[in-house]
Amino acid sequence: MLKLIRPRLNMAVILLVDENPLRASMRLNLLQRATPDVVRVSSPADALCMVESEDFSRVLRLVVTGSHVSGISRPEFVLELRRRLPDVPVLVLTASDEKPAEHPEVPGVYYMSANSPEELRTTVDSLLHNGSRQTA
Repeated sequence: MLKLIRPRLNMAVILLVDENPLRASMRLNLLQRATPDVVRVSSPADALCMVESEDFSRVLRLVVTGSHVSGISRPEFVLELRRRLPDVPVLVLTASDEKPAEHPEVPGVYYMSANSPEELRTTVDSLLHNGSRQTA
């Protein structure tokens, strides 16, 4: 289910794409410490629909997704996000056993194995507050 928001001026929004309700709830709480405006969707299709809204995409500052998404492969999803939003960074949270070779080199896409909440918080803060929507 989509959470509809009315963006406020100068609001920084994080889009969380996670189909696992328990994991999404934990990540949502953690991400809301960086910015209170976190929108969670449960599928890549919902995420792509959200970014089609000009009002939403204007305030979107970061997309966070897990390593497993259904309906589309993760590389296809990430590439489609980058095609639609070339200035918005994408953070892919990977499983700790994934090999770096499994991660395609795409500018503006960052991969991390979220081993601790503090590590995730630090990475998100860096991506949100670096002064540019693309570089970390």
